[in-house]
This record gives sequence, structure tokens and C-alpha cells, in this order.
Amino acid sequence: MSEPPPLPPHPDAPPDDAVPAATPVADRPTWRRDVAIFLSGQTVSLFGSMLVQYAVMWHLTLVTQSGSVLAISSVVGFLPQAVVSVFGGVWADRLDRKKLIIGADAVIAVTTLALALLMASGVDDLWLIYVALAIRSAGAGVQMPAVSALIPQIVPTEKLMRVNGINASIQSGMMLVAPAAAAALYASWSIVAVFFVDVVTAVIGIGLLAVLTVPRIVRVAGGGPTGYFDDLVGGLRYVRSHGFVRWVMALYAVVFLLIVAPSYLTPLMVVRTFGDEVWKLTVNELAFSVGMLLGGVLIAAWSPKNRVSLLLGSTVVFGAQSVAMGFSTNMWVFFALMFSLGLAVPYFSTPSMTVLQETVEPEMQGRVFGFVGIVMALAMPLGMAVFGPLADTFTVQSLLVVAGLALFVVVALALVLPSGRRAIAVARTTSAGGTAEPSAEVRVG
Repeated sequence: MSEPPPLPPHPDAPPDDAVPAATPVADRPTWRRDVAIFLSGQTVSLFGSMLVQYAVMWHLTLVTQSGSVLAISSVVGFLPQAVVSVFGGVWADRLDRKKLIIGADAVIAVTTLALALLMASGVDDLWLIYVALAIRSAGAGVQMPAVSALIPQIVPTEKLMRVNGINASIQSGMMLVAPAAAAALYASWSIVAVFFVDVVTAVIGIGLLAVLTVPRIVRVAGGGPTGYFDDLVGGLRYVRSHGFVRWVMALYAVVFLLIVAPSYLTPLMVVRTFGDEVWKLTVNELAFSVGMLLGGVLIAAWSPKNRVSLLLGSTVVFGAQSVAMGFSTNMWVFFALMFSLGLAVPYFSTPSMTVLQETVEPEMQGRVFGFVGIVMALAMPLGMAVFGPLADTFTVQSLLVVAGLALFVVVALALVLPSGRRAIAVARTTSAGGTAEPSAEVRVG
């Protein structure tokens, strides 16, 4: 019997000369080592960055004692990241993500080194610090989407929640260690010493990332090569048309705006209500940071399946804690509430990041996380622009209560709106049937 004629190739089939797909992450025997190397490098680099963040804030406060200077430093420290994140997301989908992270780290390190050398020679104009802060912020706009999109390339899908939880714990731990280390360096030597330490940590981070093998994502465009702005428009269309992703990002943005009140106005409430002793402000910050650290550890150990239920549940907890803090009249009860607020933060931030990594196709993740970077960079300043002036007219307690009640309204709307019901349905389907393991090498049609 003669063989039947061959079927025509499927339109989405790879060409004959395409490189075979890389081994799926779950089947890669070195994925645990790769994750350990990656997180180690990011931890070292983050430590140096946080040293600079605290040291610059203290330096500007002590040297200028000017609120306008601090306001300008905040703008140049956040706004470039928000702007560059749009472009950084596209670059993360078009270029090698590992090289992109290394390049951004290198530019930040060179900038910091140049500033250190200038200040060591006696040149300490404020505009130099502003320029350095702006470049560092722009580098973060490149790094953030690339890092978030690279993690699913080296972590099996079923381990994403755990690894993201570990990463959140590391970041919280740095919030405890970095201020003390920055204070010791700044007090014993100078801000220049802090800059040199940051350069060293950046070099170590780059070295660790350089030895990491990252599965590549292959883009094979069916209609020919696409331009940069075509990719940018494609990312915007993707977020606009993908109901679940749009719902998660909208919830993320609103909660970030409203959580500004309890997280950033609490020192003001402590001073006004319980006294202006430094140790009270220190306990307030430590309670929140220790809570975040423990929350990250717990969610990494537990690794719950239903991400959407965690998002909504933690938002309800935020609202309840904010209202309770507004009515609190006992200092130690207030500090306990701050601890529990920090404990709840990873139960919102980690699932939101994980569910996007699990849902968004690998070739689109850079752009999606670029938009997430915009939300992260703008939400806090916008929230403070609203709540900060209000705190000079109304009591912080009343603002905490209003923010908490608003969070209840957000959850109600998220449940009532059709997009919310569809998101919950998708979450139930995913938790019941599992999430498909994405290929480490993906065609883009």
C-alpha cells in the first residue's frame, strides 16, 4: 500500500530549520542551582541599592534640611522608572533578558562610581545627585520587567509562588539590614563609602548573573520582523483585550494607591498620638518590616494554589487593619496591627506577581511587567500627593478609616463586576486543573 501524501504544514508550525525547543524548566536538573545563583545575585545587588537609597535620603536631609530638596529627589527617583518601564518592557521581550539586566546594572554601577569619585574630589552639587538618582531610577525601569519575566524561564510553574515568596522574604530582610548598615557606613566614613560599596555589590551581582544559563525565547513572527513600536502597541492591545490580566492590574493599582495611607502616614500618627521619641518610630518600622519578612517565609512554605482568592482576601485584611489602626488608642496595639499589616503584604504582592507570570505568555511578559512597573513607580507618589496634604487638614486616624472602607468597596466591585466574576472562574479552573508548564522556548506568531 502506498503512503498517503504528506499534509501541508500548519501555519503555526516552526520552519524546518528552527532550533529544537529547549528543555522545559521542570525537566532541567539545574533549575534549583540556577534559582539559587539568580536570587543570590539579586540579593547582593539589592543590598547595595538599598544602602544608597537610605544614605542619599539621610544625606540630603542632614545637609539641606529642605523639604523641597527631598521632594525633588523623590520625583527624580520615581518618575524615570515609570517612563522607562514602558520601553523596558518591550526590550525585555525583544532582547536577551539576562544581558538586559546585566547592562542596566552596569550602567547604574558606572554612574554611582562617577558620582563617588566626583564627591570624593570635592564636587558635591545637588544636581549631580539628582542626575545619578534619575539614571538609577531609569535602570530600575529596565531591570524590573526583565527580572520579572526572566524568573518563569528558570523556575517551574508549580514552584513560582514559592520562589516569589522567598524573593519577597529576601527583600523584606534587606529592609531590616540595609538601614543599619547604611547608618554605620555613613556615620563612620561618608556617603562616598556607601557609593563604593554599591559598586562592589553591583559587580558581584553581575558576576553571578553572568554564569547563569537562561533558556531563550525564540520569536518567529509570521508576518516578518516587527518594529519596536509595533511591539509596544501589541503590548497595550494585549493588556486591554486580556480581561483577566486587565482585572489583576487594575486591582493592583487601586490597592497600591489606597495602601499608601496606612504604610506611609503611620509615622505621622505615631508622633501626633503616641509621642515623638525616636524609638517609637523605630518600633513602628520594625514591626511592619518583620511582619513582611515572616509573611514572605510563610507564603513560600505554604505556596497556596488559588491566587485570586488570596488577592481578594488580603485586600479585605488590608481594609480591616487600616480601619482598626484608625480606631486604635493603645500604642502597643497599634504596633501589633502594623506587624499584621506587614504580615499580609506578601499575601497580596506575591500572588499578584505569580498569577501574571502563570497567565501571560512568555513572549509578552516583559511588556506586561513593564506596565506593572509603571503602577509601582507612580502609585506611591500619587497616593502621597492625595493623602499627604489631607493629613494636614484631617487626622491620620480618619484617613486610615476612609482608606480601609474604600478597600472594602474595591473588593465588592471586584466581585460584582463581570470581569471579577470571570477572574474568579478562571482561578477556580486553574486551581482545579493545574497550570500548564510553559515551554522554555516559545514561538511568537
